[in-house]
Amino acid sequence: MSTAEAEPAAAAAAPDTAETPAVSFDTSPDRYRHWVLDLSQAAATGVAWLRLDIAEDGGIVPGYELKMNSYDLGVDIELYDATQRLRFEHPEVRAVVVTSAKDRNFCAGANIRMLAQSSHPWKVNFCKFTNETRNGIEDATANSGQTWIAAVNGTAAGGGYELALACEQILLIDDNSSAVSLPEVPLLGVLPGTGGLTRVTDKRRVRKDRADVFATRPEGVRGKQAVEWKFVDETIPKRAWDETVAARAATAAATSSRPADATGITLPPLQREETADGIRYRYVSAEFDRERGLVEITVLGPDGGVPETLARVHELGADFWPLAMTRELDDLVLRLRANELELGTWLLRTRGDVEDALAMERVIAEHSRDDWLVNEVRHYFKRVLKRLDVTSRSLIALIEPGSCFAGALLELALACDRQYMLDGTLDEEGSEQGDEAQIMLSDSNFGAFPMSNGLTRLASRFYGDDEHVEALRGEVGRRIEAREALELGLVTDAPDDIDWDDEIRIMLEERASLSPDALTGMEANHRFVGPETMESRIFSRLTAWQNWIFVRPNASGPEGALRRYGTGRKAEFDRKRV
Repeated sequence: MSTAEAEPAAAAAAPDTAETPAVSFDTSPDRYRHWVLDLSQAAATGVAWLRLDIAEDGGIVPGYELKMNSYDLGVDIELYDATQRLRFEHPEVRAVVVTSAKDRNFCAGANIRMLAQSSHPWKVNFCKFTNETRNGIEDATANSGQTWIAAVNGTAAGGGYELALACEQILLIDDNSSAVSLPEVPLLGVLPGTGGLTRVTDKRRVRKDRADVFATRPEGVRGKQAVEWKFVDETIPKRAWDETVAARAATAAATSSRPADATGITLPPLQREETADGIRYRYVSAEFDRERGLVEITVLGPDGGVPETLARVHELGADFWPLAMTRELDDLVLRLRANELELGTWLLRTRGDVEDALAMERVIAEHSRDDWLVNEVRHYFKRVLKRLDVTSRSLIALIEPGSCFAGALLELALACDRQYMLDGTLDEEGSEQGDEAQIMLSDSNFGAFPMSNGLTRLASRFYGDDEHVEALRGEVGRRIEAREALELGLVTDAPDDIDWDDEIRIMLEERASLSPDALTGMEANHRFVGPETMESRIFSRLTAWQNWIFVRPNASGPEGALRRYGTGRKAEFDRKRV
C-alpha cells in the first residue's frame, strides 16, 4: 500500500454502498497505460524488461491520482496480462526484469486515496487479485523457466516491495536514499495486503524479530542492513547499476530450460456475448438467476478432433481447446467476482463426451514435460482451479447425463463445496456415452493440479485416508456411475430422477437463507485442510486478518489510521486487544 499521498484521505472515504463500475479484464500491451513491456533485447539475450510508469490520471475509477507509481486494480490488470503474454507469446523470454521508469521511485504500493474511497468488497477483491497475480509470477519462475528479477531503482514501499518479494531476486540500488519498507502497520493501521509479511518470513527467511522491527519501522531498511537482514539479495552502486542488473538477468536467462528458438502463440481478445442475464463464450457460459442469487455455469468439452501431433497443437494455438476453455473460465471467474457480488452460489455443469475430454487430456499429460506450450497450458489450468479454490462463493457441481466431468474437468467438481450426481436419467436428457451420468478419474487427478496447500483435491477430500486415495488409483479410466461414485466418496449425494429437482431446489433454498459472511468463512475452512504452504498462508492468515482489520474502527473508523492518514491528525485507537 502506498504512503505517498499527502492530501487528506478521509475526504475520499465512501461507504460500502458506493457504486463501482463494471470491471473488464481485457487489455493488451498496445493499450497499457501503466506498464512498458520492452522485448527489444529478448531475442538476443532472453531478457524482457517490464517498466512501471504509472499514469497519475489513469485510475480505473475517478477520485484519486496515482502518485509516485502507486497502483490500483487497473495497474494490476495490465500486470496480469503481461505475465500471461510473456508465458504464452514469448517462449524466448527466459528472464524478466521488473523495474521503474521513474527516477528514484520504484513503486509506492496501493494508492491510499483509492483504498479510502473504496467499498470493503472492492478492497477485498483488489487484494485477492493482486495476490493471485504475484503467485503467478512465482509460478512462472518455478514452472516456466522464466526467472523474475526485481531491479529496485528507487524506494519500494508497501505493495511496491511486495511486488519485488514475488520475484526470485531483489536487487536494490545503493544511492543513499532508496529503501524497501512495509509501512502499513505504523502508518495506516492495516497489514501489507499482498503477501508481504508472509513472504518476508517464509520466502526470504527473515528472522521473526527482525521482521517485527521491519514491519513497524515506516522508513524500512536500505543498503548493507537490507542485505544482512535478507530483505534484498544485493545492493548495487548507482554507477554500476545498469551493467550489473543486465548481467544478473543474463545469468538467469542462461540457466533456463525454456527454448530460445521457439515461436510463441498469439492470445487474441476473447469473444464473449454479454447480456443482463449472463455471459456466453465459445466453451463456457453463465446464466444469472438474480432472484435466487445464483449463477449456472456450463463448461463444454472439446468440439473437434484431438490434435494428432505437437505441431498441430502449436498451429491451433489459442484455439487449442484446453487453452481456449481455460482462458474463458478464467475471465468468467474474474468478472463474476468483481461485478456480481450478490450471485453467491455458483452451479457448475459440464457438457460433452467423456472420451473426448480424456483424449485431449492425454495430449497434455504426454507432452507437458517436453513441450513449453503444453506445459504452460497445464499450469494455467492449475492456476484457474486455484482461483476457484479461493473464490468466496458457494460452489456446487451438478453431474447429470451428458456431463463430461472426467480427468482435468473432474477437478472442477472436486473444487466445489458439494457434488450432486443424478442416479438415473431425466426424460429430456441423455448422451452419446449412455443414459446414466458418469465421471472418470485419470492420472491427472493425482498430482497434475495441486491446490495452494500442496495437496491434490482428492488428497484434501480424503485427508488422512491415504489408503483410500491410493485405492482410487485403481479406478482410473473406468466409467463411474452415481451409486458407485457415492460409495467411493466422490460425490456428496446421488438423488434419483424422482427426487432430483426437489433435492436440488431445497439445497439451494437452504443455502440462500444462510449468512453470506458465515458461508465465506465456513467454505474457506473446509476447502483447505492439512498442511499450510507460503501460498496458502497468504490467503488463510494474512488475507483473512487483513479483511477483518479493514472493517475495524482502528483502521477505517472516523478516527482510524487509514482514514486519518495524510490529514496531519493522529489516529485515535481503541486500545482493547480482540
